Amino acid sequence: MKTENTILKNIKKASLIALSSIALISCSDDDDAPEAINDEEVITTVIIELTPQAGGTAVTLMSKDDDGTNGPNAPVVTVENLAANTTYNGTITLLNETESPAEDITLEVEEEDDEHQFFYTVSGAISGTEYTDMDEDGNPVGITFTLSTGDAGAATLGVTLRHEPKKPNDGTTANAGGATDVEQTFSITVE
Repeated sequence: MKTENTILKNIKKASLIALSSIALISCSDDDDAPEAINDEEVITTVIIELTPQAGGTAVTLMSKDDDGTNGPNAPVVTVENLAANTTYNGTITLLNETESPAEDITLEVEEEDDEHQFFYTVSGAISGTEYTDMDEDGNPVGITFTLSTGDAGAATLGVTLRHEPKKPNDGTTANAGGATDVEQTFSITVE
């Protein structure tokens, strides 16, 4: 009987030691915990403001997708006409309007400019775009740019934001790689 009591006491002691060890481990410092995964930002709104270099009224192009870029509803796109044979200074702003107040995602792109690049594609009466901002390595970012129009007619301006593209690249999405954060094409009249 004495042996059985000793065995039971030893089992109880071992159990208490094991539970204490688990409690100490679970209360340990979180320094060794894995880092939280950063989910992609939600981008609901793309705003491009184009200001004529020679002076005049700014033109706004906007795409607003209230359910985010991956939602089932198509974005609402609004455009204003551009003037023929004009060069514009452009800026792009990205917002997450599912939050209140709206979160300016452009600030994150600016802070992580070495990991982001806007790509602009044009057709028709828009003759081209040029980057006016660079990351610390001298690679284009595209938050600011110039856009030039030709003679009057129909045109398109496509904008794609890539996360972690290959830099440097040839200025097209074809070989840039990375993940697409947002993509929108604007149909524009140049008059």
